[in-house]
Amino acid sequence: MTTSENSVIGMTKTTKKYRNLTIGLIATGAILAAGVGVANADDTERAATQPGWAGVTREQVRIDFGKGWVTKAELTYPSGAKGRLPLVIFLHGSGRNDMNQTLPEGKGTTFVPLAQAAGREGFATLRFNKRGVTDIGPVESTDPAQLMPKDPYHQIQQDAASVVRFAAKSPRVDPSKIFLLGHSEGTNVAANLAADSNRFGIPKPAGVVEMGVVGLPVKQLLTFQIYGRLLAQMHDEFDVDGDGQLTAVEATDGLLGQPKEVADQFGSVLLDGKKVLAGTDKNHDGQIAIDAEAGVVLREVTHIGDYPNLPGLDQGTINYLKDIARFPTVSQSLPKFSGPTLLLNGENDLQTPARAAIVADAALSGHRDHKIVIYPGMAHTMNITPKFHPEFGEPDKQVITEIQGWLKSHR
Repeated sequence: MTTSENSVIGMTKTTKKYRNLTIGLIATGAILAAGVGVANADDTERAATQPGWAGVTREQVRIDFGKGWVTKAELTYPSGAKGRLPLVIFLHGSGRNDMNQTLPEGKGTTFVPLAQAAGREGFATLRFNKRGVTDIGPVESTDPAQLMPKDPYHQIQQDAASVVRFAAKSPRVDPSKIFLLGHSEGTNVAANLAADSNRFGIPKPAGVVEMGVVGLPVKQLLTFQIYGRLLAQMHDEFDVDGDGQLTAVEATDGLLGQPKEVADQFGSVLLDGKKVLAGTDKNHDGQIAIDAEAGVVLREVTHIGDYPNLPGLDQGTINYLKDIARFPTVSQSLPKFSGPTLLLNGENDLQTPARAAIVADAALSGHRDHKIVIYPGMAHTMNITPKFHPEFGEPDKQVITEIQGWLKSHR
């Protein structure tokens, strides 16, 4: 995902050429350890005064991930609550995300409104900074060992397991009622942990909520983000008559209203002045076949055939792509989990397409308690936004209400 400007399944650091065409790539670190929490009273008091947290106590805690990293986290629970509470743990999208999954461009956060909604239903929540992130922003460490660990996705799994173990030891938490809520990369992490809780040394989760579902292999998802979505856009926005061919008029009309970078890239593949580009129109029929002709050129332009060694990707990102590919997808893992699941995806999601969530839900067909919701008009950060030019945003009220109601029914 997903949500810093440098991420993989859901927000990518790419060359300038593709910055508005893909949103999704970079690996971050994570690592193993058992976890000890320390609350800071001053931080807790300041946190409680922020908007939206009325009636909720917020404890600033620390979780030891081992290998030299103790991360900041926040445990919240309804003020005055007695006994052990059900808990929601939030698992980030890819990239170096802080505990709120703060969105770029000042567009808010992914996790804060969801944590507040969970609190209104009597749940405790736990949000944490990823390894290598020192504070909200996100603010990154300067330590390369924390930012780029060996086996980066596996380390992210292990860090998430450390958070679950920490939560299970809290006197505020019912260890039999720990729910995992993942976004983008976090859906894969949640599914992996839930499918094999014994191996990770954690209690079996009480349920799993997935937003922006990684239901297909990362290579397929990234190929769509970088290459396939370009063909999809030409089919949807350029090819008005739906014949799979673009005339010069259709190509020219299709460029209208596009951002300059996008128009320049498509124009360089489709047009030579007022005519279709002869170099793309291989059969010289005066039209360009979107898949057979433009698709061939775009494969060369994007270098998608060189995956994972794509232009603009640093070695850390390439290592991440190789590492996550070693592990099962949501569709492969989640069927091994017998608990309740809720899958949510935007119909306009170009990072983890709705089809990936549908595949994952189909894999759960033998399970009693599973639900999928595909939201029209929503993209990867679960907000309503244009399909091919998505803007960041906090989860839509529909999504928050759905999750809140699901948690209430499984409390």
